[in-house]
Amino acid sequence: MASASSPEDSVPATMGTVTTAVPARLDRLPWSRWHWMIVIGLGTVWILDGLEVTIVGNVAGRLAEEGSGLDITAAQVTGVAAALYVAGACSGALFFGWLTDRYGRKKLFMVTLVVYLGATAMTALSFESWWFFLFRFLTGFGIGGEYAAINSAIDELIPSLYRGRVDLIINGSYWLGAIGGALLSVVMLDTDIFPQNLGWRLSFALGVVLGLVILLVRRHVPESPRWQFIHGKADDAEELVTSVERRIEEEKGERLPPPAGEITIHQRKSIGFGLIARTVFGRYPRRAILGLSLFIGQAFLYNAITFGFGTILTTFFDVPTGHTGYYFAVIAAGNFLGPLLLGKLFDTLGRRIMISSTYLLSGVLLFGTAWLFDRGSLTATTMTACWCVVLFFASAGASSAYLTVSEVFPMETRAMAIAFFYALGTAAGGISGPLIFADLTESGVVGDTALAFRIGAALMCAAGLVAVFLAVKAERRSLEDIAEPLSVAKAAPADSR
Repeated sequence: MASASSPEDSVPATMGTVTTAVPARLDRLPWSRWHWMIVIGLGTVWILDGLEVTIVGNVAGRLAEEGSGLDITAAQVTGVAAALYVAGACSGALFFGWLTDRYGRKKLFMVTLVVYLGATAMTALSFESWWFFLFRFLTGFGIGGEYAAINSAIDELIPSLYRGRVDLIINGSYWLGAIGGALLSVVMLDTDIFPQNLGWRLSFALGVVLGLVILLVRRHVPESPRWQFIHGKADDAEELVTSVERRIEEEKGERLPPPAGEITIHQRKSIGFGLIARTVFGRYPRRAILGLSLFIGQAFLYNAITFGFGTILTTFFDVPTGHTGYYFAVIAAGNFLGPLLLGKLFDTLGRRIMISSTYLLSGVLLFGTAWLFDRGSLTATTMTACWCVVLFFASAGASSAYLTVSEVFPMETRAMAIAFFYALGTAAGGISGPLIFADLTESGVVGDTALAFRIGAALMCAAGLVAVFLAVKAERRSLEDIAEPLSVAKAAPADSR
């Protein structure tokens, strides 16, 4: 490696030039205990997110009851509070995404978890609806930052051979938390065990305790070497990768093969929003359309249904509020099994066929569910079974949206690209989804809720069709091969496929 650098304060945008084999060295690593540490340290926060969101959806009915300690309606919990949570997530993604690209993955995935935990703790202490709304927004603010920082780190640390399945499974682990949240809500809402105004508070408090454990584990996750050599820390990147290689060779008992090649880049201190926008929309317009389509489709479907499923059960099937958790645990299991069982196919069959097929299948199946629901052919049990099948495919598709935007843009813009598409797509589908869905569900009219199902189905199908034509062949390719770093890429007149 040869490198040279100038003082950071004298050249604010660019620094020196460095030639390094770090990306190739990371991509040729076999799976090891070190990679498991990365998965556990970064992936477990999605379990917390699933726990958090599911608890809110399932306690909506209880919060609306007299004696809960809050003057709030179920529609406000699944509508206003849910929309504020998502609005906070969009804001947090953009804010922390910019900081992540500027100051590093490790610093920000620690900071965002602390923000998330603090806001969750304050939610448990809610005494007025405005307090509940405020800290739902701030909880979302922290989790939005997690999306940008963690997905960046995952893709930059995991070898290209495994990147697709690992990214999908980690994002899908959200649903393990959802299962826990659903079952936890059954216990916490049991007034024979906890008073009416205490059980839901303890649910949030438990999330804080689990988060503190994750915070301790995450301390051992390193900074991304790819971020380090871009930002003037090439020696740190070399030292980190060398230590990882040594550990893996000792674990496997054999020498690693030589890396495939080197890359020469001009180091940068930061990337401006203008350059990011020009890169995303000027150089990669088709990838930008793909990212927006995938995020809008999954955001509307998931934010609407995740926040409103418990209300559907209580409104249309007379399921007691204390029992909705059982049903939600079933569909959450289907959601987790999707990425778990289908994830490997994204690395073998390829991104295009798997992204398009999971979106289209889930959309078509959702149309069928809407038709059966509108006819009155479903019970609480069969409705849950239908959703379980729909979300088996939808979950793999939704996780692939995060995978897509984290791997198809240059590494200098990775966190901001994730944040940007998450924020735009989620603002379009994730804020309007809960508001529309809560309003339609609150009406108590079957046709209104079936209409919400059809809207979600149509958006998923539309995104699937976009993926048929625009999905990028990213399987088993290095991130630098999929999208050259800005520091070495030349201006291209059209999208590089």
